Amino acid sequence: MVLCMQFSYAQDSLKLSHNEFLNIVRNYHPLAFKYQLQNKIAAAEITKARGNFDPVIAGKLGEKNIEGTKYYEQKNIELGIPTWYGIDITGSYNYLEGEKLNSSETPGGLYQFGVTVPLAKNLLYDKRRATLDQAKFGLKMTEAEQTVLTNELLLDAENTFWEWVKNFEIYKLQRSAVEINRERLILTKKTYQYGERPAIDTVEVVSQLQSFELQERDAYLNFVKSTQELQLFLWKDNQELFEISQPLFPSSDLNEHSGYTDYEFLVQNITARNPENHASVEYYVQKQNILESERRLKWQSFLPKLDFTYNFFNKENYKPDYLPLFDKNFQYGLKLEIPIFLRQARSDYEIAKLKISQNQQDFNYKSREVSTKIETYKNEVSNYFKQIDISSKNLSNYERLLRAEETRFSNGESSLFLINSRENKLLEAREKNFELKTKFLKSYNKLKWLNENFLR
Repeated sequence: MVLCMQFSYAQDSLKLSHNEFLNIVRNYHPLAFKYQLQNKIAAAEITKARGNFDPVIAGKLGEKNIEGTKYYEQKNIELGIPTWYGIDITGSYNYLEGEKLNSSETPGGLYQFGVTVPLAKNLLYDKRRATLDQAKFGLKMTEAEQTVLTNELLLDAENTFWEWVKNFEIYKLQRSAVEINRERLILTKKTYQYGERPAIDTVEVVSQLQSFELQERDAYLNFVKSTQELQLFLWKDNQELFEISQPLFPSSDLNEHSGYTDYEFLVQNITARNPENHASVEYYVQKQNILESERRLKWQSFLPKLDFTYNFFNKENYKPDYLPLFDKNFQYGLKLEIPIFLRQARSDYEIAKLKISQNQQDFNYKSREVSTKIETYKNEVSNYFKQIDISSKNLSNYERLLRAEETRFSNGESSLFLINSRENKLLEAREKNFELKTKFLKSYNKLKWLNENFLR
């Protein structure tokens, strides 16, 4: 595993670039796959809701016979067609014969065509239409939510990657310092043996070397930890975890990112965006549509349930006589239901309105949150970029001071103590530079993926 890894670029080591890493997360991470499945589930809900409008065919066979007496024998086939506007159309053929039929039954073959029309409740809107509308809005809501979740996953992955790169850069820096001080110790021992340096100088160099060795071990541990955190994002096909069996190093470094040159363009781009077009806000827009659909459905409960049913009959082997409709061969019915107090209707409607009000507050808060994040990330990116510029100049000055101190030391005008002090300051400045670049890239990524969440 990574714990036994040593710093080298051997042939059996692996290198991972920034783009390769993001492609792995996007294509193979189980959460990214899960979010794609969630969208498919929402799409399937639409198909399920459309099933409420599917025609239904039914058939029935039956016979009753007691001690040789045939009470009845029945054959029936029926087709029901629900329509978008709440009207149900039915057609059937019924054959009935027997010795003990009810007086209301019609013996022989009988064709029937019928229609049921809601005249009040469920005429303008009903449960079937509401379910389909809500499924369509639900798909858009799910797509917006999964866009945000997927981009949050990629943001987390990308920031983990650059944290890993930073720790690798610091480890290389500390290892380089150890190697330089080991060479300095060898040189100091020789000068001591030649009588050019006092013995205390070797103690000074050893002390500095031991300090750097401790820092190197700490840097190596941080690099190993960040590699293990990175592994959580490394998956193979079929959502199998990628086990790191070889040393893994980044092939990208902190200086290669395009964000240093195009962050101003990104800032201009996201400033022109409307927060209401953000996917996290779109989620509440579609939720509002679902709640509005539910409110329209609950309003129907205030109306009386008044359904009109008409059936036209025609006996088998008889010429049909359609008109007038209410002359012969027909059946009609009018059914009326009126709740007296409307308590359930009033409470359901009030709850639906309150949920809409709640969602409106969520919408307003999320819009404000997106606007605040945009300004926060813009300020972070601009500030860190300026800090990097100052840090780079400061780093250059520390390098010049160290070189000057080394020149003075070679001329006998300085001491190892001063060189060590300059060297420590230079290492601190380089680590600070790495930290600032990592902070800049993390803020840049926040701004970038926030921008990716805009749907239009």
